[in-house]
Amino acid sequence: MSLEDCLRIVHNLPDKIDRLILSGGEPLSEKKILYEILSALQTKYGNATRIMLQTNGDLLNEKILDKLLDLGVTRIDIASIDRYHTHKENHLSRLKALFSSRKIYCDNDAETSYLLDNPKVSWAYWGSTEDLWLGGNWARGRALKTDVWTKDPNHNFCSIHSGARNFLGGHTDISQEVSIQLWKINPCCPGTKYPMGDARTQKVSEILEKVSTHPVFMALNDGQPQKMGEHLGISFEEAKKQTEVLKNICLYCDQFFSKHMSSWNTETFIPLPVI
Repeated sequence: MSLEDCLRIVHNLPDKIDRLILSGGEPLSEKKILYEILSALQTKYGNATRIMLQTNGDLLNEKILDKLLDLGVTRIDIASIDRYHTHKENHLSRLKALFSSRKIYCDNDAETSYLLDNPKVSWAYWGSTEDLWLGGNWARGRALKTDVWTKDPNHNFCSIHSGARNFLGGHTDISQEVSIQLWKINPCCPGTKYPMGDARTQKVSEILEKVSTHPVFMALNDGQPQKMGEHLGISFEEAKKQTEVLKNICLYCDQFFSKHMSSWNTETFIPLPVI
């Protein structure tokens, strides 16, 4: 996307956010745009919002780390510490040394965890696993092509953190989180087949208010995608059987949106389900 579109999205974000996570792709591959986004976020939120960055860490060095800190990043997650990274152990060792040089504490380090009650800055590391981030929810793209997706219809990513549960609020057992992929406003990290709106031209809070009474998005907010079609006469049992056929709940969600939400239009708010 252009820098102008990125800044339009910053403008259309809610006026109050507890935390904001920038991820990719790889955000450090577009440093100029990333820095402009961070500067705009600083202007909009000041210190009221925790700015977090997810990166594979490959491009991270002292100069870039210092720049990120200057622009208000207070948490960095290295999302590549797994058996798939080319350099594996050497990769983590280099990053540990880099963060240590700036006295940034690691959430994974039990010896320094006591320092993290109210950390000004922290970092952590994690990576892909076959049962969750690689295949559990990502039954699309490369995971599908290389056949490493989780063929488990009972694995409901929708009901956990970064899934759709509580994206509209109302639940107290999990934080409220909305995903914006490029410009697409989504209720979850995997994303629905069709987005709820366009963050370049629409206020995110207004889109959430519009969808808050729609039965499909209400079901997703409850973390129960198999109930999305009850208002159309599609029972939970029927949806569950179809999920078993597809072997994955995200693939069922994609199929449902393709069949019943293809005319979804947030501008006019007139969903025309095809039964």
